[in-house]
Amino acid sequence: MSTDRPPLDPRGPRFGAGITAVLLLVDLFLALTGRGVAATVLLAAICLLFAWGAFAGIGRHPYGLLFRAAVRPRLGPPAELEDAAPPTFAQGVGFVISFVGVALGAFGVLPALVVCAALAFAAAFLNAVFGFCLGCRLYVLLLRARVIRPA
Repeated sequence: MSTDRPPLDPRGPRFGAGITAVLLLVDLFLALTGRGVAATVLLAAICLLFAWGAFAGIGRHPYGLLFRAAVRPRLGPPAELEDAAPPTFAQGVGFVISFVGVALGAFGVLPALVVCAALAFAAAFLNAVFGFCLGCRLYVLLLRARVIRPA
């Protein structure tokens, strides 16, 4: 585990992924029903949340704070803790994907916004429901390929 970030309860990122998945589903509904401006604004807010998690760290993300304050006290201790670097990297991946969607949506390319929101939704859904973090897997693959260095 990285030494600069404390280990995480893995249920926290899954909790945040659930909220993100719901917001992205709403965003897709808005985009597919012709409300392109509202979809772009909502995706921009989601993009800012991804940026918060990527740059401030997953442990300082608003969803993580909400999980620690309201949800974790009602649960038993986690079976294990996980390194914060992979979920933080995953937030960066979500940021890039949602940023591309916002940028293209702002230029009126609504189909691109839909594709980006759908990709982000699929990743958030997999994490929330199955505990499978695509961004975390990408982080490990890039480490093994020596494309990136450990945090």
